[in-house]
Amino acid sequence: MEWVKDFYSETGRWWAKAEAVISERDHRRVAKLHEYAGEQPQRVLELGPGYGTTAAVTANAGHSVTAVEISDRADVASSFAAEVTGGSLTVIKEDFYAVRLAGQFDVVSYWNGFGVGSDADQRRLLTRIATEWLQPGGVALIDVSNPFVWASWHGDEEHLMPDAEKGYDYELYELTTFDPITSTATDTWWRADTPQEKHTQVLRCYTPADLSLLLAGTGLTLTTIVGNPTDLLQNQHEYLAVLKVASDS
Repeated sequence: MEWVKDFYSETGRWWAKAEAVISERDHRRVAKLHEYAGEQPQRVLELGPGYGTTAAVTANAGHSVTAVEISDRADVASSFAAEVTGGSLTVIKEDFYAVRLAGQFDVVSYWNGFGVGSDADQRRLLTRIATEWLQPGGVALIDVSNPFVWASWHGDEEHLMPDAEKGYDYELYELTTFDPITSTATDTWWRADTPQEKHTQVLRCYTPADLSLLLAGTGLTLTTIVGNPTDLLQNQHEYLAVLKVASDS
């Protein structure tokens, strides 16, 4: 998983001006948090918050948010923390596989990013959520990469031109591939002016059935796939899984 910090730090520098802004997507995520965890003030742990936009909206909804981000995007997230006027937002620049946190949380969220590393890595993280971070009765909200849509993108290439008005300063190329044997998507980006410097993210994808198998022994159980599963798996590159501590844990 050595690529993680480099990929998100470098691409974060490319896209921050355009994407480090609060959007309707952030508000939709917080609405889902309220739907499945309640609107009362909660302790929320957000894993991999990126620029911190969703974490900021969550905090401004009255929650106490701890956000753990390994890349330099955490620096942008910290600037959002200074502007929170509702609850609170604490940003920790650390690897969430190694970080030590005080206390437990009502909600653990991981928006758009689950699947880094091997199955063993996912189980290690899921076990930490179940046994260290999520308090009894709490809920975990995790976006999971959908193999069906990623597989349909295999071999796709994109050429993106700069758009200064929208905050995109670089001419970029992207190549997406998918390995059906390991159900792994590989997403490679590079700047047109430095084609020798490629930056790749690798994401393990899971069907809902595969996710249920992955959860075995972690202390978590899958309670809901948000939305119509058939439509989601045909049309969206990720789906939101609602997890809770298994009753026999």
